[in-house]
Amino acid sequence: MESQRLQFREYSMEDLEFYASLWGHSDVVQYIGKGLTKTKKEATKSLENWILPGYNYGLGLYVILLKETGEPIGHAGLVRQIVEGRKETEIGYWLAKPFWGKGFASEAAAFFMSYGKIQLKYGRMISLIHPKNTASIAVAKKIGMAYEKTVFFNGSRTRVYASGE
Repeated sequence: MESQRLQFREYSMEDLEFYASLWGHSDVVQYIGKGLTKTKKEATKSLENWILPGYNYGLGLYVILLKETGEPIGHAGLVRQIVEGRKETEIGYWLAKPFWGKGFASEAAAFFMSYGKIQLKYGRMISLIHPKNTASIAVAKKIGMAYEKTVFFNGSRTRVYASGE
């Protein structure tokens, strides 16, 4: 799978160092979950127990690679979430800090929005975003999502941006 500047592929255990590096950077995870970094051991468990088993029916988080160099720069994809008792499909995206502000998150999110609509036939997709994460809010708006509501998700106030029905 690819977009103009990016390629997307499934994670494997060979990506552990990169995956752990994302989780180990406080700026990258400040708006993810409780905003806490993970140790390499915790990242290993997350990769083994959540990411790798998550590839079914076109869903999952995919490593984002720069086409030009093959370098991993983050991950993005579609994941199932339960928000206030409703099954939702979330477009998620994270980038390593050196790649912020270059349009890569918007490009990846737009790719997965299109992939979800065209390939998987989803009418509605969401992004769950911390209220202070202005960069992620800008990405959601750029790909056509609109603020829907604020919910408590995994114990935190979270904005729901949505596209479709």
